[in-house]
Amino acid sequence: MSVQNLKIEDFTYSLPDERIARYPLAERDASKLLIYKNGAIETSHYRQIDEQIAENALILFNNTRVIPARLTFYRASGAAIEIFCLEPVGDIASEMTRQGRSVWQCLVGNAKRWKPNETLTLTGNGFKVEANLTDRSQGSFVITFCWTPSPYNFAEVLSAVGATPLPPYLNREAQDNDRDRYQTIYAQFDGSVAAPTAGLHFTEGVFQRFGTKNIATDYVTLHVGAGTFKPVKSETIGEHIMHSEYFDVPKNVIQKIRQNIGNQLISVGTTTLRTLESLFLLGVKLVENPHLKPEDWHIKQWDAYAETVATTPVAEAFDALLNALEEHQLTRVVAKTQLLIAPPYQIRTIDALVTNFHQPQSTLLLLVAALVGDDWRRIYQHALANDFRFLSYGDGSILFKK
Repeated sequence: MSVQNLKIEDFTYSLPDERIARYPLAERDASKLLIYKNGAIETSHYRQIDEQIAENALILFNNTRVIPARLTFYRASGAAIEIFCLEPVGDIASEMTRQGRSVWQCLVGNAKRWKPNETLTLTGNGFKVEANLTDRSQGSFVITFCWTPSPYNFAEVLSAVGATPLPPYLNREAQDNDRDRYQTIYAQFDGSVAAPTAGLHFTEGVFQRFGTKNIATDYVTLHVGAGTFKPVKSETIGEHIMHSEYFDVPKNVIQKIRQNIGNQLISVGTTTLRTLESLFLLGVKLVENPHLKPEDWHIKQWDAYAETVATTPVAEAFDALLNALEEHQLTRVVAKTQLLIAPPYQIRTIDALVTNFHQPQSTLLLLVAALVGDDWRRIYQHALANDFRFLSYGDGSILFKK
């Protein structure tokens, strides 16, 4: 069956509300770990995850940092209007360090109450921030933020007056503890409005155990957008528009991936996997067209399903990508990906995926199905039957490719 004819109703299961983890456990690595390998399912814990991974393996993580993207502004009348920062109109690194003024695409609650040319105001922790509606763009709003004291950058403003953007299904307000726990311990680069939640379970102790087994670790960056929670409302996947996200991978990390082809490679999180497969697909494009310009290095929703993808060796694709970086004297790949991974796509870059349990009828569940086939149902039934906690603050799994 063509991917575009997949019916989303075939990727559903019953998730009782009480199985959604509203809060994290006291200890990150105390979360349960479902192990799926060679068709068998077992239960362990994250603090023993190294026991499932081969020596000399390479584990890749997403080191994006969640920004406090929820802002509550007020009209002159005192009415509150919530603004959710999605992504900057400009480059993420530049906008986060910009002083005095920054322009973002946002979602707006109670948008109908925001009158044309009306300035909204937010004050707190020594800051005064003003928001002006500049434009509308594909269901979101382009908003210009200005603030005083102006010498502070936008990252500092958000840290002072913003709230952690918890997923809507948690159905609660963010608390002080969420600033720490809805963030991986290795988060480095500001830009996400949702956490790469598979990484929330990892601790310094887990990383030390990796070191004793000569398991290598490294990092890619994909800034997770609010589209990760976007439900599939169409009957078939072909009618669903996948969200785009920026990814950024240094040349030395791409070289390390290339050198480890043939060793066990583990992706921590669906965002990391989307990045790795996007690198591979970009390499496939460069095999076909070595002169493709860097400004055209983006991955579209259905690129994974081109005929040449299945026949291009992974090593050849990464060689083409590295050659292109040399030719253009680039030290990293920075691009956007709209990649949708679903059956019958054959995941090419990894041997196993570490991931949480995802919502019914979501693109994340489609990705899991592409990795393990119809066994996703057995996996989720086992998790439900054995008191696993679901979604962002829940337990997780390590799924070896079928």
